[in-house]
Amino acid sequence: MTQPRPAAISAPINRPLSGYLEVLKPRETALITFIGAATAVVAGGGSLPLEMLLLTVVVIVTGSGGVNGLTNYLDRAVDGRMERTRSRALPSGRIRPAAIVVLYASGLTALGLFLAWLLNPWAAVAGLAGTVVSLVGRKSGFTHLLGGLAGAAPVVVGWLLVNPALSPTLLFLVLLVLVWVPLHVWSLMLSYREDYLGGGVRIFPVSWRVADAVKVLWGLCFLLYGVSLSGYLMMAPGWLYLAVANLLGLGLVYAGYRLWRGRGRGEAWRLYRLLTYPYLGIMFVVIMFDVGVI
Repeated sequence: MTQPRPAAISAPINRPLSGYLEVLKPRETALITFIGAATAVVAGGGSLPLEMLLLTVVVIVTGSGGVNGLTNYLDRAVDGRMERTRSRALPSGRIRPAAIVVLYASGLTALGLFLAWLLNPWAAVAGLAGTVVSLVGRKSGFTHLLGGLAGAAPVVVGWLLVNPALSPTLLFLVLLVLVWVPLHVWSLMLSYREDYLGGGVRIFPVSWRVADAVKVLWGLCFLLYGVSLSGYLMMAPGWLYLAVANLLGLGLVYAGYRLWRGRGRGEAWRLYRLLTYPYLGIMFVVIMFDVGVI
């Protein structure tokens, strides 16, 4: 039976300035900024001044947006060979010369790191580490494992900007993102497997047999569910967190089961859509509520 094709990602409107925003991956940057700001609220114990929250948002949105711009620049050749991404600002030629993005994105990244340094040098160190791991090994076998570290960097930055003391809560939030990132990206890659292969990408999961790759992804669904439950011990939240973590976790495992049974693009796409914003966004919202900071 023919599997349903994932919904096509619509081509951006061809306006002169739209590419400069698009290259920063605004949706991804918004999610990263939200989880970093949510972490800052948790670190502040609910008494975070508005000006501190706004500074945290500025630090993370400029830093993460800049890094996203740099990764878009590094991936432009591969993006140009893939149907899903060839209409992006750089491979489509809407930003010329492409090197402009390096200056533009580097400036934003430097601004974010500088502001972080003024507030807490250790937060800047965490941000710099996240920047480095985001840029090395693009489209290599280690890319998305390193991506987990890069994705967790805004969480660490948001925490250290407010609270210099490490805690089990911070460790849990980092673990949650570390496991979420590769599962999130790999489910997208499986849903566009032929497109990635056609673009010359030869890394997991597209380089594996689908029957084997889906087993790994289903296993990661169980792992992410287990990590989410560990938060009940590490953060000592209330019943709301436990209920939501179980509800989302069981939905995640079921989506992984559907992928394991069906092995199709449609199942991979549904897992990706569950992981993209609903899962991580809801988890961080509930964490803010149920640890008593809102």
